[in-house]
Amino acid sequence: MSRGKFITFEGIDGAGKSSHIAGVTNFLRTRGMPVVATREPGGTLLGEKLRELLLSEPMHLETEAMLMFAARREHLAQLIEPALARGDWVVCDRFSDATYAYQGGGRGLDKNKFAQLEQWVHGHLQPDLTLLFDLPLSVASQRISAQARDLDRFEQERADFHERVRLAYLDRAANAPQRIQVINADQSLELIKKSVEETISRICL
Repeated sequence: MSRGKFITFEGIDGAGKSSHIAGVTNFLRTRGMPVVATREPGGTLLGEKLRELLLSEPMHLETEAMLMFAARREHLAQLIEPALARGDWVVCDRFSDATYAYQGGGRGLDKNKFAQLEQWVHGHLQPDLTLLFDLPLSVASQRISAQARDLDRFEQERADFHERVRLAYLDRAANAPQRIQVINADQSLELIKKSVEETISRICL
C-alpha cells in the first residue's frame, strides 16, 4: 500500500484557512482518497488538553514552543503517521510552520532552537504540500472583529505581533517554495476554492 499524502493549512488568524478544510476533505473524498482531517495544537486527547492551556494560559516563550512540539509529537505518533502509513491522506489545520511564524516571528523564539525542536520531533517528515492563506492584516482584523465569539490569547495580540507572524510565514514560504504554496486569501470564496483545488490537483493528484 502506498503512503498517503500530508497536506497542511497555514495563515494568520482571520485568513480563512479553516473554512476551506471541509471543502478540501470533500474534494479529495470524491476522488476516492481516504482522508483524515485534524488540527494543531490538538488532534489527540492529550493534544486537545495542551491546546486549552496554550490558547488560554500565559507562559514563557520557550515553554510555549516546547508544549507546541510536545502536542505535535503525540499527534504524529498517535494519528498522523499511522494514517499516512495505511494510505490515508491527512489534512491538518496548522503544523510546524505555525510555530515558526507565531513563536518565532511573533514572539522571537531563536531560529536555532526552533530548528532543533523541529529536527528532533519530525526531522523525518514534512508535509507534501502546505497551503499558506495570505492576506493583508487589515482585512484579517476586520474578519475577526465580525465574528461573535471570544478570542484566544493569540488572537488578542496587538497588530504588530500579527504582522510579524505574517512576514515570518512569507519568509518560510520563500525558503520552501516547492512545498509551500501561497494562496491569495483576499478574494472571493469561490476563487480561493478554485485556486486551492487546482494547486492540490497539480502537486498531489
